[in-house]
Amino acid sequence: MNRKIAPSIVDAIDFKLNLKPYDFFRLDNGIPVYTVNAGALEVLQIEIVLYAGNWNEPAQGVAAATNYLLKNGTKTRSALQLNEDFEYYGAYCNRSCYNETAVISLHTLTRHLDKLLPVLNDMLISATFPEEELAIYKQNSKQRLEVNEQKCEFIAGRLIDTYLFGETHPYGKFTRKEDIDALSVEQLRAFYQSHYLQGKAAIFVAGNIPANLQQNLNEYFGKLGLQQPDFIVNHIPSLPATEKKYRIQNDPNAVQGAIRLGATFPNRHHPDFKKVVVLNNLFGGFFGSRLMSNIREEKGYTYGIYSYLQNHLQESAWIVSTEAGKDVCDATIAEVYKEMKELRETPIDAEELLLVRNYMMGGILGDLDGPFQIMAKWKNIILNGLDESYFYDSVTAIRETSAEELQELAKKYLQEDKFYELVVY
Repeated sequence: MNRKIAPSIVDAIDFKLNLKPYDFFRLDNGIPVYTVNAGALEVLQIEIVLYAGNWNEPAQGVAAATNYLLKNGTKTRSALQLNEDFEYYGAYCNRSCYNETAVISLHTLTRHLDKLLPVLNDMLISATFPEEELAIYKQNSKQRLEVNEQKCEFIAGRLIDTYLFGETHPYGKFTRKEDIDALSVEQLRAFYQSHYLQGKAAIFVAGNIPANLQQNLNEYFGKLGLQQPDFIVNHIPSLPATEKKYRIQNDPNAVQGAIRLGATFPNRHHPDFKKVVVLNNLFGGFFGSRLMSNIREEKGYTYGIYSYLQNHLQESAWIVSTEAGKDVCDATIAEVYKEMKELRETPIDAEELLLVRNYMMGGILGDLDGPFQIMAKWKNIILNGLDESYFYDSVTAIRETSAEELQELAKKYLQEDKFYELVVY
């Protein structure tokens, strides 16, 4: 190699991207296990995904409370003992609740897995939901909600979903103080019994995987009453609001308004989705987007503005999100619509499209950097009921979607009358 000669620059779109395949097996009870064995470090991530999200809860707040309190006491360990058992081995155990699913995750050194799987098993199958722990949870949740309700961006984020999907839809409803007050141990235990002990689950493992993983997972999770998932959530029709423009006064002393524009959009199975992801990046998906260049850099109305497609299993939504000074909120919205019109009426030039393509391909490169990131890709594909072709078709869409196709998609979807318009002051 002649180091006096600089290497040639290769555009990211010319890189050959490969998604490392996963290995697969089932536990004795049929639960699917997806594994990616990679990485030089002896670390491991286990995620138990259960269909125990907001979609299935009988009352508002039950799914999130049940998920959170899993780690707050079992038949053999107190909340303190559970946390100490994980921390003693330098491990991190977390739980998260989403719209359709709930997740229990464990990050640990591979050599400590044998010691920690019994603790994870105990947390999953022997949670007791003590009254005193629920009381603390309710107090903290109400305090946190009270603080958040003072923030215009928090209110805007909740309300735009309500307008798009309806107050009673799992994507549109939100928790109020009275919902938290109404939570009972009996509700949580019933939900836990039906959706954790006897629900649907899948397990995702990534990192430096030990040879006895299947045997260990079978020992601690293969005899539970959990079932294999069909990756289908019962459809609930949305009930969008009839009015499309809203101005909400939330904080009389606010100097900014939280702006949300949103339109319902098909999910990842729709043939337009992969190409619209390209259009979204050009429109408002990264720091060099049209919205950012105009509204932040040229007009100075905001520090940042982005558009994104929500990652829902059912129907999705296309959202534009920003905060701007109260006196320029309407001007900001006008500029967003101006950029939509520009995309509808004027073809994208080749240089700008190449920039977006390279940015997106670079992002995928980052998403494939390490076993945890690779598994995150696979988990998103699997839980959305897709297969490996979705990844490669998405790469093809980035490389090959033409300016003319993007213009036609803008004409189809980026229409002012399709978007709900919300400003919370």
